[in-house]
Amino acid sequence: MSNLPNCPQCSSEYTYEDGMMYVCPECGHEWSQIAENEAESTSIKRDANGNELQDGDTVTVIKDLKVKGSSLVVKVGTKVKNIRLVDGDHDIDCKIDGIGPMKLKTEFVKKV
Repeated sequence: MSNLPNCPQCSSEYTYEDGMMYVCPECGHEWSQIAENEAESTSIKRDANGNELQDGDTVTVIKDLKVKGSSLVVKVGTKVKNIRLVDGDHDIDCKIDGIGPMKLKTEFVKKV
């Protein structure tokens, strides 16, 4: 069984490799393997203002956030240093002084 991707135009499962290209024999569509691999590996995370975030960045919280299962609140303006981007429901793993390890969503932070 082949692990090649289906055709992005007609969804055919009969794609094959031709050099550095994928080819669909049903509709004739050709696309680059490099573009396919980059699309799978790059997931750009952006803050509330649309700035691109990277591992190690410092961000500021833009909304009061209640900590689930606790009476603690992360206040507006809290600075979070050395973030780590992850895939999943929450995009940022970090440690907040006075609270501890947390997971945040990128929509509630802005890059400093």
